[in-house]
Amino acid sequence: MDGTVRNNIKIGIKVQVVQKQDQRTGKLTEGVVMRILTNSSNHPRGIKVMLEGGIVGRVQKII
Repeated sequence: MDGTVRNNIKIGIKVQVVQKQDQRTGKLTEGVVMRILTNSSNHPRGIKVMLEGGIVGRVQKII
């Protein structure tokens, strides 16, 4: 599924995100979506979410 479309992302699903400080390296962090932070229906670099534990990043993969 595509992480750039907001409708694909639901609270409670497992995703891989890239955090702001990891954008150069592309390092992915895995977690469960707690909040969806992007209001628009899609975003070219990925929908911004907050994972359980407070990590904020843009969705790259939906697991």
